[in-house]
Amino acid sequence: MTQIAVPAGGIALRRDPRAPAIGGIARPGFPPEATRTVTLSFDDNALLPMLYGEHDRHLARIEQRLGVRIASRGGRVTVSGGAEGTALAESVLRSLWQRLERGDATGMAEVEAALRMADGPAEDPRLPLADMPAIRTRKGAIAARSRTQAGYMDMLQRQEMVFGVGPAGTGKTYLAVAQGVALLMANRVDRIILSRPAVEAGERLGFLPGDMKEKVDPYLRPLYDALHDMMPADQVARRIVSGEIEIAPLAFMRGRTLAHSYAILDEAQNTTPAQMKMFLTRMGEGTRMVITGDPSQVDLPQGQKSGLVEALGILDGVDGIGVTRFAEGDVVRHPLVGRIVSAYGRAEAAAAARGETDGRAAPRGRVRE
Repeated sequence: MTQIAVPAGGIALRRDPRAPAIGGIARPGFPPEATRTVTLSFDDNALLPMLYGEHDRHLARIEQRLGVRIASRGGRVTVSGGAEGTALAESVLRSLWQRLERGDATGMAEVEAALRMADGPAEDPRLPLADMPAIRTRKGAIAARSRTQAGYMDMLQRQEMVFGVGPAGTGKTYLAVAQGVALLMANRVDRIILSRPAVEAGERLGFLPGDMKEKVDPYLRPLYDALHDMMPADQVARRIVSGEIEIAPLAFMRGRTLAHSYAILDEAQNTTPAQMKMFLTRMGEGTRMVITGDPSQVDLPQGQKSGLVEALGILDGVDGIGVTRFAEGDVVRHPLVGRIVSAYGRAEAAAAARGETDGRAAPRGRVRE
């Protein structure tokens, strides 16, 4: 048995490459017969319940996902299994422990995030996990929960115009709003502008009573929700009154030039080509723009082309524009949401193969990450 000292978070490792295989997984880079056992020692008993989860549910989830066996006794955790599964479990446990030592909350959502982050391409230049980007707001740091999110967050910092495209629940809009709040807090932009097309999602809502704000607020509620997650409610209200935060339907953008602003167009799949061109050309000096949408959920009338789908084709390769495409595996809501998205994706693919598509979904083209 070989003793290896690891500097991160008071963790000591003991590895025995001759240990028998227990529920291991085989992937490229690790031969199927390669097995090992890793023992981690944690030095703060107060944090152990949060690491293990209620009734060890966090450890059970790591076992289930990575095909390893985990045994815990006090502050010692032993992981046994296939070489890569054991390495991934070790990485997940270390990253969760580092979160706990920083004082960050660690629940099942964070366990799922750590699993997604650890189980990525070995050649990913953003390793180790501690180096992944985070967006800092006054309510704390918002960290990536998948490798695609990490690339998206990095792109939001570097590019002046970013398209975030993919299914619901992948954090496209949430992370875009978080980046806008961080820039506003740092006085790097003068205001945040959040916009959506006022298109009904397959329903006829009829006449809405009230003034203009009351009529459009239901369409913009997801943007309010994201803001309130990152700023105190009174501060959101105060900044809206002062004009530092503006939430408006897309129709209100016509004729304006947005300078020193951070502008987000959400639900962009429901824009017409003319509306999309209008929004993109509002960009002024010192402004950043983020366009988010899911081309598989177009609510425009039958036969109407989506402005988002057209823009992705026309602007492909244009310098200064970044595109991140999310997939079903990047869904960070309830795990069932990811399975629902996957099921619908399979059904749509089967319908397209039978020639039953309505022609509104986005083509599978080249995407620059």
